[in-house]
Amino acid sequence: MAPEAKETGNLLVTRHSSLVTVLVKLIVGLGNPGYEYHLTPHNLGFMVVDRLAESCGAEISRPEAQALTAATRIEQVDALLAKPQTFMNLSGLAVARLLKKYDLPVQDLIVLVDDADLPLGSLRIRGRGSAGSHNGMKSIIGALESDAFVRVRMGIGPNHPVGDRASYVLGRFRKADLETVAEMLDRTVEAVRVILRDGLEEAMNRYNRRTP
Repeated sequence: MAPEAKETGNLLVTRHSSLVTVLVKLIVGLGNPGYEYHLTPHNLGFMVVDRLAESCGAEISRPEAQALTAATRIEQVDALLAKPQTFMNLSGLAVARLLKKYDLPVQDLIVLVDDADLPLGSLRIRGRGSAGSHNGMKSIIGALESDAFVRVRMGIGPNHPVGDRASYVLGRFRKADLETVAEMLDRTVEAVRVILRDGLEEAMNRYNRRTP
C-alpha cells in the first residue's frame, strides 16, 4: 500500500504504517520548462529527477512555489523532488520558496545540474562551492545567500568544436552522444541514492573519480 501524504502547516507529513516522519530532503533538478528544451543539455537536471520519480512510482506534477513537485521516499528518506518552472536564470526563486515552505535548512538541499566545464558523461559531487559559469546555480546561491548545499554536476562539455555555448546547451544532443548521456543519467540517479543512503563522502569517493 502506498504511503499517505498530506500537508500539515508548512510541513509535508508522510505516513508509513504507524510511522510519521517529516520531509527531510529537497532534491531539485534544474532545467527550462517547455517541450522545446526537453532533450537539451541544459535540462539534464529535469531528466534526472524524472528518473528518480519514476523509480519510486511518483510523478512530478504538483504545482507549488513556482515549481512542479512530487513527494516520495528514496532509500528510506522522505524527500520532495522538484523542477523549477521559472526558467533557468531564476531557479533560485523557486528553490528559496520551497525551502521556506517546508521549513528546511539549506543543508537539506540537493541540486542536480549540468556543467559545460566538465567533459560529457562525467560527474562531480560537492557539498558546497561557487556557481562557476552556471546561471541557474548563481540564482540559487544568490537567493539563499549561501552555497552550503550539495550539488551533483553532470558534464556536458562537448568533445567537438562549438561556436556558441548558449546555442549548444539549449540545442538537442547529437545522436552519437545519447548513449553517453543515458549512462550519465543512470549514474546520477545512483549517486543521489548513495548520498541519501551512505552519505556525501561515500558518494564523492565513488563517483568523482570515475570517468565516462
